[in-house]
Amino acid sequence: MIARVASLPLLAVVLLSGAAAAQEVDLRPLIDARLRWEDVDQTGLPRDADAVTMRIRSGIEARRGAWSALAETEATLAITERYNSGTNGRTGYPLVVDPQNIELNRAQVRYQGANGLAATAGRQLIELTDQRFVGSSSWRQNQQTYDAVRVQWGKPSTLFADVTYAWSDRTVNGIDGAGARQQAVDGDNVFALLGAGTRLGTLSVFAYLVDQDEAAVQGYRLSSQTFGLRFAGVRSLAHAVKLGYTTSWARQSDYRRNPNDYLADYWLGEATLTVNRLTTTGGYEVLGASRKGVRGVALTSVQTPLASLFKFQGWADKFTTTPPNGVRDLYATVGFGGRAGRWGVPGLSATYHRFRSGRLGQYYGDEEDMLASLKRGHTTIAARYARYRAATFATDTDKLWLEIGWVF
Repeated sequence: MIARVASLPLLAVVLLSGAAAAQEVDLRPLIDARLRWEDVDQTGLPRDADAVTMRIRSGIEARRGAWSALAETEATLAITERYNSGTNGRTGYPLVVDPQNIELNRAQVRYQGANGLAATAGRQLIELTDQRFVGSSSWRQNQQTYDAVRVQWGKPSTLFADVTYAWSDRTVNGIDGAGARQQAVDGDNVFALLGAGTRLGTLSVFAYLVDQDEAAVQGYRLSSQTFGLRFAGVRSLAHAVKLGYTTSWARQSDYRRNPNDYLADYWLGEATLTVNRLTTTGGYEVLGASRKGVRGVALTSVQTPLASLFKFQGWADKFTTTPPNGVRDLYATVGFGGRAGRWGVPGLSATYHRFRSGRLGQYYGDEEDMLASLKRGHTTIAARYARYRAATFATDTDKLWLEIGWVF
């Protein structure tokens, strides 16, 4: 499978190069490097995690007219491996899912027509809407990609359609992934979006058919079908004042070989007010528990195994698997983005989360997240901190990150 996927862009590069006499081929290098230190202090484990990792993605993209081909490798080095990567067996440390790795990250051929039609085939990034159900997990050092065929049509400002068939999810676990943490999870996945733009925002309907067709991955219990609606828009209220809003609802149930019989709802309501460089956001997200069958059973609440999980429910990552009774996340963020200066563009933000169960009224705990970042040209420097305090779910956890990234 890897050889077949890799051959797509390589063959396309040869064909594009051979046609250079008719039209010049544009070659663009791809480089994305990130050095990160992550420290984790988690109650109940004998040691703190101390992870220093370096990740480099490198590749090339060739373009000729409406056609392009791309090939990209990914390599992650554990400079200091005092952490549990999920695959290195160091279970006395907290989990930091950045294992050592070297692999083919992307290998794709793409057609982009002038009429709004686009098609992409091969190993590729797929990031749909806010990545709540399907994303790239780009926060992790090893990116999540998909062996897939994707067809897109139209524009978000008018009418659009976006349909993907993916036969393999290339996880963040890397080449040593095994057991419940596979390098790749096969299955017949279908992601479909249909939407229209209006003066108030974009309305879309979606269907995510997730087929985690590996017995080692929770005994097929992460296979689900999710159907829903999403509406998002931004309005200008005055000079330098904008209001953004998002609302979404979906219903999820078991799919394919999943032995569980469940039906659960997803809800999201979020508003963002921006005044000059100050931004405030408030939201409420619900990943509900099953409303049918036996309640309170593991993996019968809304699950999102293909999401970019770090973006949601706090940076401490206590809810990457939704608890049996669901989770309600009430959150608020205050952020400040400065003007570009001699040392770049500074940014500050602080977020508070309060977590409760979807049923039985349990108070899980709360979390504070803080970020300071500085961007200048191709370089970004950032410091993050997450503090989760448990009430009835998981354990107290503190995480600290320092990182520097460079993208060309």
